[in-house]
Parts: sequence; C-alpha cells; structure tokens
Amino acid sequence: MTTSREALTHVLSCFDAVYEVMGDAAPTFSNDAFVVRTFETARAVGAVALALREYLDLSTSSPMAILTDVLRDAVAGDDEGAMLLFCFAVVVGPRLLVSLRDVREEVSLDEGATAVTNLASEVLVAEILAVGEAARDEAPVDDGLWQERARGLNFALEAAGYAESMGVSH
Repeated sequence: MTTSREALTHVLSCFDAVYEVMGDAAPTFSNDAFVVRTFETARAVGAVALALREYLDLSTSSPMAILTDVLRDAVAGDDEGAMLLFCFAVVVGPRLLVSLRDVREEVSLDEGATAVTNLASEVLVAEILAVGEAARDEAPVDDGLWQERARGLNFALEAAGYAESMGVSH
C-alpha cells in the first residue's frame, strides 16, 4: 500500500514538472495572452509545489520525467504557446485531478495532507478554466498537423501507462 508521503512526493513530482516547463517556456511565446496565462499558471502550480514541499519538509524534488517530456514536446515548434496550454488544460490537468482524487480515496491522509491535496485540485480547476478563458477569443486551430501533434501528447502518456491519471506513486 502506498503511504501518504510516497503519494504526495509523487504528486509533487508532477507539479514540479508542470511548474518547470511552463515557467521556462512562457517568455519564449509570441502570443501575449498565452505568455501571461502560461506565467500565471506556472506561478499557481509552483505555489502548490511549494506547499507540498513544505508539508513534506523537502528542500528539493525531481520533476516526473514522462510528464516533463510530454510538456516539452508541447512547447517544441509552437511559437505562440497554444499547444502547451492545450496540453496542460486537456491532457495533463485532468489526469492530475484524477490522481489527486485517487490519493484522497486510496491513501490514509492526515488533515494537512488532505488540505494540500484539496488546494492542488482547486488550483488545477481554476487554471484549466483560466486557460479556456485566455483561448476563448482565439481562432480555432484548423491545422491537421497541429491536431495530430496534440493527439500525440495524449498517446505518449497513454503509452507510458498514464491513460486516465498520473498515478498515486512512482
């Protein structure tokens, strides 16, 4: 059985991956609305990572490799930033929400751990909605190659064993 520390360390590795890639990528994008949204999402996700680190009393952690790879793939070749935001809002964010639900349901958590997982879920939902708001006035992407790349991000996680969630431990 997974301990709460193992589960929260795993969740932290997921949030670290999102924080790292989005923070690094934001200043490279050409669409100002997407730059701002990416920075704001990175900041919010980074705050959750910090809360997890503080709860776990860790000074460092390692971002989840497959998640970092998929997010970096979303950045590659996308000057505007739309693919990374899509990946966060449609591919990664929902899987993290399922993982957080599973942690709360499958692992014995104390009050502090429950609070930090609830915070993480609230931040994810708020940021997914904010991405939708930022993209609301953008023209739909009608590019078969873009759509194929977007599907590929999902398939990469599925092939690594993360079809519905990012799991509850390594």
